[in-house]
Amino acid sequence: MDQRERTGQTRVFIAVCRHHLQLDVALIVAELAANAVTHGRVPGRDAEMRLVPFPDLGFVRVEVSDTLGECLPRPTSGDPGEDSGRGLLLVAALADRWGVCERAGGPGKTVWAMVVAVSDGRYASGPCPSPHSERTSANRSG
Repeated sequence: MDQRERTGQTRVFIAVCRHHLQLDVALIVAELAANAVTHGRVPGRDAEMRLVPFPDLGFVRVEVSDTLGECLPRPTSGDPGEDSGRGLLLVAALADRWGVCERAGGPGKTVWAMVVAVSDGRYASGPCPSPHSERTSANRSG
């Protein structure tokens, strides 16, 4: 295989990885936003969503904040007989880490998820760079 073929295969591989990363981030945003609207909504107060890329560190951080700080998210068992309750299981499966911290600048909480774009594992098991102090967190298992 010559250099041109290797370069072409590398570009295809990178495009596929970016596509999967985008899908993972989109699903995490959808689940966390749905949870904030369903479980963290306080009439007259807003929710907030942030997507924070850390290109030099190789990850993307999704943050969804709501004003109901006393209602912390809890993953369920994912019982097939239940109509709901699988969102955080999906977040845990797609994110390299996720957790909850106090909402900066206001009442409530921020649920965050980190998706690593590089596979060297720099942040998958170590501390997650965060502008907030974490209350709880979970690592991807597997």
